[in-house]
Amino acid sequence: MKTMINNNQNKNDMIETPSNKVESVAFTEAMKAYETILEAIGENPSREGLADTPKRHIKFLMEFCNPKPFKFTTFDKEDTDEIVVQLNIPYFSLCEHHFLPFYGFAHIGYLPNKRIVGLSKLARTVDFISHAPQNQERITSQVAEFLMEKLDAKGVGVILSGEHMCMSMRGISKPGAVTYTSKMLGLFKEDMQMQKQFMERIQLNNK
Repeated sequence: MKTMINNNQNKNDMIETPSNKVESVAFTEAMKAYETILEAIGENPSREGLADTPKRHIKFLMEFCNPKPFKFTTFDKEDTDEIVVQLNIPYFSLCEHHFLPFYGFAHIGYLPNKRIVGLSKLARTVDFISHAPQNQERITSQVAEFLMEKLDAKGVGVILSGEHMCMSMRGISKPGAVTYTSKMLGLFKEDMQMQKQFMERIQLNNK
C-alpha cells in the first residue's frame, strides 16, 4: 500500500509529484506507446482531435495514480464512547483488469479506543487508497485495515458500493449494476449488535 505522511515525516518523504515527471523519458515513452494504441484501433494519432490526447491521458494517469500524501490527524477521544460513522464518501478508481473507471460511495464506521480522527481524513484515506489500479474488494480491506492500525480502534467497519465500467460499457454490458463489498474488524466483526447498529445507520441514510 502507498505510504501517507504522518507526524514523523517531512516533505522529503513525500511521493514525487506528477509535475516532476512530465518531462521525463518515461513520460515520452508512454506517449509513444499511447500513439501505437490509437493506431492499433484504426485511428490517426496526428489528427487534430487526437494530437494531444496521449499527453493529456498520460498526465491524467500520473496525477490520478499519485495522490498527494497527507497528515493523518488524530485527537484525544475525550468522552466519545459510541461509534463514529461517516457515510456517502464519493470515490473513483481504475479497474486493474481493464483500466476502466469504477466509482461509488464509501461508508465508514469505527469505535474509538483512545483517539478519534479528523473527519476529513476518512475521505482522504479513501481517496489515497482508491486512486490507483485497484479492485473494489482490496480498497475496502485496505481502508479498514489502515484505520484499525492508525487509530488502534476497538472496531472498524467499511462498506463500499461501486458501479464498474468494465461491466457497464463492455462484456456483459449491464449499466446500473452496483457491487457492494464490506470489511469488518475488531468489535464490528465480533459484536453482531454493533455491526447491526452500523448497518442501520447506512439504511437510515438511504431512506
